[in-house]
Amino acid sequence: MSFIASVKNIYHKLLWTWNPGSEKEAGDAIVKNLMLHWFPNKISKGSVSWKYSLWLGTISFVLFMILVFTGLVLMFLYVPSVERAYSSVKDIEFVVSFGWLLRAMHRIAAHLMVALVFLHMMRVFLTGAYKNGTSTDAKRPLNWIVGLVLLVLTLLLSFTGYLLPWDQLAYWAITVGTNIASSAPLIGKGTRFFLLGSNEINQNALIRFYVLHVFFLPMIVLFLFSYHMWRVRKDGGLAIVDREALEEKTEQTPPVKTKTYSLLGITSGATVHVQNTMVDEEKNSIPAVPNLTRRIWLVTLFTVLVVVVLSILFRAPLEAPANPSVTPNPAKAPWYFLWLQEIVTDTTINLGIITINGAFIGGIVLPAVLIMLAVWWPYRDSSSINSVGVWFAPERRRQNMVFIAICVMIIIFTIIGTYLRGPYWNFYFPWEDWPTMPVRF
Repeated sequence: MSFIASVKNIYHKLLWTWNPGSEKEAGDAIVKNLMLHWFPNKISKGSVSWKYSLWLGTISFVLFMILVFTGLVLMFLYVPSVERAYSSVKDIEFVVSFGWLLRAMHRIAAHLMVALVFLHMMRVFLTGAYKNGTSTDAKRPLNWIVGLVLLVLTLLLSFTGYLLPWDQLAYWAITVGTNIASSAPLIGKGTRFFLLGSNEINQNALIRFYVLHVFFLPMIVLFLFSYHMWRVRKDGGLAIVDREALEEKTEQTPPVKTKTYSLLGITSGATVHVQNTMVDEEKNSIPAVPNLTRRIWLVTLFTVLVVVVLSILFRAPLEAPANPSVTPNPAKAPWYFLWLQEIVTDTTINLGIITINGAFIGGIVLPAVLIMLAVWWPYRDSSSINSVGVWFAPERRRQNMVFIAICVMIIIFTIIGTYLRGPYWNFYFPWEDWPTMPVRF
């Protein structure tokens, strides 16, 4: 046997499960490969299509894994203390070889994950994928709730990591965010104290945010994501499978001439014949390996490439060291909470001696109402099974429009808070210059 043939033989023995040569090998690969055991043997063609799911869930998980790997390296270089946190981040940015790229990738992946998880939630709602379909024992509303929890945890992951550079941007963004949380009646101040470990943002707050960011929150996210994916398998796959099942048509299949179908089974002869009908599911299904795995690898490579390119184009910012005595004007929350900060401003109303607490209304009541509404909605949705797995189903037009309107308002408020709010949170158009403000000590 030649050397090249020997190499090919070894290559096939090691990697045949990732590139099976037949449907039989594709089925065996699912059983014999621990990583591929995650997937079903067969998957519908619609499930791997680009236009249905947009692969937003897979992209979100790839971003999470980028955060895990870059975060593990950053843990060796970062020191979680108020005396050394800023200098360690500065060393990563300017001293460590390619440290700037590592930090930028971590930051870009974090921002993209927040956006992609939000878009994934929108996709699930707009396709009615939170509703049970034809699968028995499906619990898609429960999985929708798990997805909402993952969205909140994603926001908390990014929020807890925001403080770690210990610069002015981080310090005052966390100040604004925790002040909004403290406006909740009865539990607000206690919640803020629990998060910060004191009444001020100091070493206690830094170490708590650090431990939450690098251990507790990632472990919870990983556990819930695993359950989320397992629940998808238990529910029969993506919701588009239910739509495909409804669209399948039964076909007449002539009986085998050498067999007789009777109440007692199949016997030889041709005394009693009946006409069979069946659904040919094989026409709409393909082996998961390599069809699904190849697309996952393609999505993974594309996601990593986008993160690397964006990290090169947009370096992670690092402002002056955190200084509680120097207040920036305006002080803004992290961008994904700016819609709340904008609503807080809009709902703060002075009526003579009475002041309506906008922080309570916009920062606590409104988000709580939106979350409870999202949890309750799958159980209230009375649309038929024909709308499951369908983009913008006609019978769901009204609720889709309401949902889109809420999402658009969140995006608009985020844009206003990011680009159009200047000193003292005054409104400025993009072509207007901000006045020069003295630094407040």
